[in-house]
Amino acid sequence: MFDKLDAVRSRYDEINRRLQEPDTVSDPAKYRDLMKDYKQLGPLVETYEAWCAARDGMEEAKQLLEEGGDAELKELARDELEENRAKMEKLGAELRILLLPKDENDERSVIIEIRGGTGGDEAALFAHSLYRMYNMYAEKKGWKTEILSVNETELGGMKEVQFSVEGDGVYSRMKYEAGTHRVQRVPETETQGRVHTSAVTVAVMPEADEVDIDINPSDLKVDTFRASGAGGQHVNKTSSAIRITHLPTGTVVECQDERSQHKNRDRAMMVLRSRLLSEKQAAQKSEIDATRRSQVGSGDRSERIRTYNFPQGRVTDHRIGLTLYKLDNVMSGDLDEVIDPLIAADQAEKLQAASGE
Repeated sequence: MFDKLDAVRSRYDEINRRLQEPDTVSDPAKYRDLMKDYKQLGPLVETYEAWCAARDGMEEAKQLLEEGGDAELKELARDELEENRAKMEKLGAELRILLLPKDENDERSVIIEIRGGTGGDEAALFAHSLYRMYNMYAEKKGWKTEILSVNETELGGMKEVQFSVEGDGVYSRMKYEAGTHRVQRVPETETQGRVHTSAVTVAVMPEADEVDIDINPSDLKVDTFRASGAGGQHVNKTSSAIRITHLPTGTVVECQDERSQHKNRDRAMMVLRSRLLSEKQAAQKSEIDATRRSQVGSGDRSERIRTYNFPQGRVTDHRIGLTLYKLDNVMSGDLDEVIDPLIAADQAEKLQAASGE
């Protein structure tokens, strides 16, 4: 492990040197790529240097104890020894996690698709609640969100919504939201107070750059149509809405949220690239949870990653058996208490796999 860490530190120092060279500064693409590597290696190098400092401190304390001296000095040396030993143990655990293989998409922004599944109007209302939850979480994280396409209902729900979330490391946290979310609550339209169960599907796709996916314009069928919305909202009298079909894969993307046909086309192409990238990476890695279809399942009540029980104020994540009686907080965007344990469980699984190799 330490040979690898020394190599990483050497690479980090080399990148730092190259970032200051005139030919790098004058080349935006080269500078951007090097800076990306520099930022990714930074936490690992900083933790390793802290571990080395604790190791050196422990060695100095050992030497003082071996040399003897007065009782007070020896007591200070023992305290120093134990303090640095504890630091080494803690930092060593952090290093093992930092050395785990990284998901190449973790630093990307994302496109999230939320769709109402089983439950009709109630599912659409909960889809809107999930959109609001993610929007508030993004705001707390300092991320930027933007609706790309939305299909609203008369009751204020969302049959489906696509939106982007931009920021550092968005995918590293939001990827755990992909799947079917189940809600148990009394709908506003229920006169007898009975609890209903509905389901909403969430897909989280890393945002793709143009260089990630090469799309041949001849493979695209582009249709324009008039935008429509619930209750006359967002209705255009001109054909500004865009539908793009990628003929080789049959992937269809629509965007009608903007009044400008040009903006809708740009947004639709962004979603299309992200979908194709997700499918490409799924095929390359054969990872079930990387594909959009496996993320969302069928939308049936029985397929779920998380349940939101409103009568009991309870949120349960079924993947790790986590239960929190903080439903109001979660729905207000306090998602770290759900996502952090999922990240920890994922890291523990990877550490166990690595130790068995």
